[in-house]
Amino acid sequence: MPQMEQSSLTARQYWEQVKANPSRARFGFGQRPALVNIDVQRAYTDIEHFKTAYQTDPRQIEHINALARRVRALGLPVVWTYVAYLDSGEDAGLWGTRSNTPDSLQNIKHGSERAQLDPRAEVLAGDIVMTKRMASAFFETHLWSLLGWHRVDTLIVTGGSTSGCVRATVVDSLSRSYRTVVPEECVADKHEIPHYANLCDMLLKYADVDPVERVAAQLDALIEARR
Repeated sequence: MPQMEQSSLTARQYWEQVKANPSRARFGFGQRPALVNIDVQRAYTDIEHFKTAYQTDPRQIEHINALARRVRALGLPVVWTYVAYLDSGEDAGLWGTRSNTPDSLQNIKHGSERAQLDPRAEVLAGDIVMTKRMASAFFETHLWSLLGWHRVDTLIVTGGSTSGCVRATVVDSLSRSYRTVVPEECVADKHEIPHYANLCDMLLKYADVDPVERVAAQLDALIEARR
């Protein structure tokens, strides 16, 4: 009987091995990309003030801003999501029942500092800012309708966490037949094990996980082609 493959590699080492495989198939990059930045909010990015925050690449938000400028140049959507809940927390549903401390998910309240988008994020007029309550940016939001209106064929997903809301959005994106791209330097997680394990899983199943320079170059090529 076949056995589960075992390995002495760390999650990071396995990730390096997987992404170095030159024969892996790609979904590719389409002609009408949108950028969805998942929960780039202070609860998860402000490591000086909130213990729920995390940082993987110190230049993460800088890279996200650079991609956003390119997508705007194409006249296509730049979306920023954040999580926030009613004062009662009841709209977090079952997700908000495993703990109840000031740092708990359901205690990110509308208008609070934890709900604020990171001030380093360049959120411009014309960008779409939407609240979500569950992991996926597609769940009970108008994201799908927005992408359909703009005839989007490719979704670039950034933000955090890699193992949580980014992954959930990526799975839902592919499930809706979008070419899905994750720029590696633009996603972050609390710990390296779930971060690298989920990068592996997304690359092997659901998305193209690429260096941010490659994603930027693909956007630049689309911009140049439209001149």
